[in-house]
Formats: sequence, C-alpha cells, structure tokens
Amino acid sequence: MTEPDGRPPEGDLLMGADAIARFLGISRRQVYRLANDGIMPSFKLGGTVAARRSSLTRWLEDLEKRPAGD
Repeated sequence: MTEPDGRPPEGDLLMGADAIARFLGISRRQVYRLANDGIMPSFKLGGTVAARRSSLTRWLEDLEKRPAGD
C-alpha cells in the first residue's frame, strides 16, 4: 500500500508545522494560524505543533460536507 503520491505509508503522527503543511498542501504560516485559532485539530508535544493524519483527514472531510460559504 502507498500514499497517493507514491510514498510508503507512515505513522499517523505529523510532528512540526512543516510536516503538517506538506500533508495539507498549505504554508507553514497557515498551519500556525489554523492551530493557534483552534480551527484545525492539533496539539502541542514539547512545544512543537503536532497533528494526526487521521484527524486532519476527518476534519477535511467534514469541511467538504458543509455548504459553500459556511
């Protein structure tokens, strides 16, 4: 089994804004804003922003279900 981009699957944990940004296809700055504003599911581990791939995937799926403009 591989990721959509052909990479082998990794663990569920994404550590750091760079890893989260790559996963979501957004900038590092956007990751910090979404995390600090409580918009994106994330948490801190030793002062480093972290998130689970599975939580981010569910969050994106929920966003897709909302009507446009919400």
